Amino acid sequence: MAAEGGGKETNEIKTQFTTREGVYKLLTHSEYSRPNRVPFNSQGSNPVKVSFVNVNDQSGNGDRICFNVGRELYFYIYKGVRKAADLSKPVDKRIYKGTQPTCHDFNPLTATAESVSLLVGFSAGQVQLIDPIKKETSKLFNEERLIDKSRVTCVRWVPGSESLFLVAHSSGSMYLYNVENTCGTTAPHYQLLKQGDNFAVHTCKSKSARNPLLRWTVGEGALNEFAFSPDGKFLACASQDGFLRVFGFDAAELHGTMKSYFGGLLCVCWSPDGRYIVAGGEDDLVTVWSFLDCRVIARGHGHKSWVSVVAFDHCTTSVEDGELPAEFSGSDEDFHEQIHFGAGRERANSSHSRLSKRNSTESRPVSVTYRFGSVGQDTQLCLWDLTEDILFPHLPLSRTRTHTNVMSATSPTATGQTVTTVSITSTTNSSGTNGKDNVSDSSACGIPANALPDPLPRSNSLPQATNPAGGSTPNSHTGSSCSSSSSSKGNSIIDSTFIATKFATLSLHDSRKERNEKDHKRNHSMGHISSKSSDKLNQLSSSRTVKAEAAKTLGTTLCPRMEELPLLEPLVCKKIAHERLTVLIFLEDCLVTACQEGFICTWARPGKVGLLSSQNNPANSPSGTVV
Repeated sequence: MAAEGGGKETNEIKTQFTTREGVYKLLTHSEYSRPNRVPFNSQGSNPVKVSFVNVNDQSGNGDRICFNVGRELYFYIYKGVRKAADLSKPVDKRIYKGTQPTCHDFNPLTATAESVSLLVGFSAGQVQLIDPIKKETSKLFNEERLIDKSRVTCVRWVPGSESLFLVAHSSGSMYLYNVENTCGTTAPHYQLLKQGDNFAVHTCKSKSARNPLLRWTVGEGALNEFAFSPDGKFLACASQDGFLRVFGFDAAELHGTMKSYFGGLLCVCWSPDGRYIVAGGEDDLVTVWSFLDCRVIARGHGHKSWVSVVAFDHCTTSVEDGELPAEFSGSDEDFHEQIHFGAGRERANSSHSRLSKRNSTESRPVSVTYRFGSVGQDTQLCLWDLTEDILFPHLPLSRTRTHTNVMSATSPTATGQTVTTVSITSTTNSSGTNGKDNVSDSSACGIPANALPDPLPRSNSLPQATNPAGGSTPNSHTGSSCSSSSSSKGNSIIDSTFIATKFATLSLHDSRKERNEKDHKRNHSMGHISSKSSDKLNQLSSSRTVKAEAAKTLGTTLCPRMEELPLLEPLVCKKIAHERLTVLIFLEDCLVTACQEGFICTWARPGKVGLLSSQNNPANSPSGTVV
């Protein structure tokens, strides 16, 4: 069990937590699970996943929920905070033999009260298109496993399309399908369309239209998750080799890259305005990456094991500036940003994210808060605030700030006091110079590399200069090896000593009990890299390469050292389940989490408890099940 060990405290499950906007409460009667409410024996199973769709039902109860538990797939009317869940009446239930559902996605464009289009990916590589309202199965893709035999890790409808969808596999490949096309009776033949830095795109050679339309091969090892930008123009991919790669989807061009501190990246999400990407993974960190600048701007540490899901809260994310909602005071970046996105990106010009044309010397800066959350294999939910002292550390804005790695939030005169350990031109695809000519080389020189940023109190960041968690110890283990780019791939750069030291120095509350708990949970979560032995072999075979790459990238703009970036503290960090968490979804009046035992929990936002307030009793069983 992910949460066992380490004393009695570790089994205390929280049923509410408080943020600046109020109290979030667990609604035990709004819990969804298998009809018998029996905890699922999750050992060796694929992660529980949840998908939502709104069918625009005239009754005002249009939300539908789909979730997988083991070999089973359920489809319910989701009543949220309004009414208790009735698990005895699933709209549809399916039990699969020989394979397990791993992920799923609704098409919001085609959803009606009479019909929905649901894609389901499976552990053996197939993808099924079903209609759980009509209880129909319309098509099965990759049925003979001629396209890819590995587990489906992520499936998504292409935004704005009723027929195109994208499927990622643990082989490291992605395939673009059209629901109207067949998959053929022979293995597809491919022709190279585009090739770049550790990725390639192929078209399918065929006389008649067939699937797949395209094959993407991205990085080394499994492609764990991908996410489309809010405008659908860009695609962010999180891979087992530790790289985040962001592509222009239609042109299949690499926009930028980022490298995890170590280990694979498991999850990725976009901010509602498309300006920032957050990724999480096996380094136990959440990493914030700027889409415009193509660089890491902050890391957050609160989890004690692998981060399995990250998600932005579009309801709590706010941009306030007296009269106009704005995310920048006026600067050269306004101009370059608009050129970069072009006239086609209406979202950037919407009332939510349009830019203020104010002078950059204005005394009162804009107020920006991005709220995002994360859940992990340590059974904890963390909420984070990303505020303007992280996003715009050197107000008034200057031309040199776009490429600084070390950021000081408390002194507006610290524009020149920046540190970069490597010149911008030393990296490819992530230098942040795409379409931007406002880069000053002066930001890469003049200050010794041991300078540390000031505390960042408003964004819950650790004071780097005074806190021993600054990351100097891990870097002392890796500095020599990462400076040698010719180190052989066989060398084990990140050894067990480095891992143990890193977690000791990163800890926010460094007690012996928590260190033991970390070790326990890390050992637990390693056993769940994949439920397929073939996937484990693929990941082991590429581990040496990944370790060698980590040595080369640490200390560059791809992967800054720990002391070069603000280290965020979570606003909230609560243990909310007995088993590892696999789902975090923010809805308008609640947030939804799920654990590997198969319990899907609804947490009412402050003031949104509604009809269930009298029914909720914190004394209920810790897992939230109804006794």
